[in-house]
Amino acid sequence: MTEEAIQRINELYHKSKSVGLTPEEKEEQTRLRTEYVQAIRNNLKSMLDNIEVVD
Repeated sequence: MTEEAIQRINELYHKSKSVGLTPEEKEEQTRLRTEYVQAIRNNLKSMLDNIEVVD
Protein backbone atom coordinates (compact mmCIF):
# COMPACT_ATOMS: atom_id res chain seq x y z
CA MET A 1 0.00 0.00 0.00
CA THR A 2 1.53 3.29 -1.08
CA GLU A 3 1.63 6.49 0.90
CA GLU A 4 -0.44 8.17 -1.83
CA ALA A 5 -3.21 5.57 -1.41
CA ILE A 6 -3.29 6.12 2.35
CA GLN A 7 -3.48 9.88 1.82
CA ARG A 8 -6.36 9.36 -0.64
CA ILE A 9 -8.21 7.23 1.94
CA ASN A 10 -7.85 10.09 4.43
CA GLU A 11 -8.97 12.69 1.87
CA LEU A 12 -12.08 10.68 1.04
CA TYR A 13 -12.85 10.22 4.73
CA HIS A 14 -12.64 13.93 5.46
CA LYS A 15 -14.68 14.78 2.37
CA SER A 16 -17.37 12.26 3.38
CA LYS A 17 -17.69 13.97 6.77
CA SER A 18 -17.87 17.50 5.33
CA VAL A 19 -19.74 17.49 2.00
CA GLY A 20 -20.37 13.85 1.14
CA LEU A 21 -19.08 11.59 -1.59
CA THR A 22 -20.24 10.83 -5.10
CA PRO A 23 -21.08 7.19 -5.90
CA GLU A 24 -17.75 6.87 -7.74
CA GLU A 25 -15.85 8.20 -4.73
CA LYS A 26 -17.70 5.81 -2.43
CA GLU A 27 -16.63 2.89 -4.63
CA GLU A 28 -13.04 4.17 -4.65
CA GLN A 29 -13.11 4.53 -0.85
CA THR A 30 -14.39 0.97 -0.44
CA ARG A 31 -11.76 -0.40 -2.83
CA LEU A 32 -8.92 1.48 -1.13
CA ARG A 33 -10.04 0.44 2.35
CA THR A 34 -10.24 -3.19 1.23
CA GLU A 35 -6.71 -3.00 -0.18
CA TYR A 36 -5.49 -1.37 3.05
CA VAL A 37 -7.03 -4.06 5.26
CA GLN A 38 -5.55 -6.79 3.04
CA ALA A 39 -2.10 -5.19 3.29
CA ILE A 40 -2.39 -5.09 7.10
CA ARG A 41 -3.44 -8.76 7.18
CA ASN A 42 -0.56 -9.76 4.92
CA ASN A 43 1.94 -7.90 7.12
CA LEU A 44 0.57 -9.50 10.27
CA LYS A 45 0.60 -12.96 8.72
CA SER A 46 4.18 -12.46 7.59
CA MET A 47 5.25 -11.40 11.09
CA LEU A 48 3.46 -14.32 12.71
CA ASP A 49 4.95 -16.78 10.22
CA ASN A 50 8.44 -15.60 11.19
CA ILE A 51 7.99 -16.02 14.94
CA GLU A 52 10.01 -18.81 16.44
CA VAL A 53 8.96 -20.09 19.85
CA VAL A 54 11.85 -21.09 22.12
CA ASP A 55 11.26 -23.08 25.29
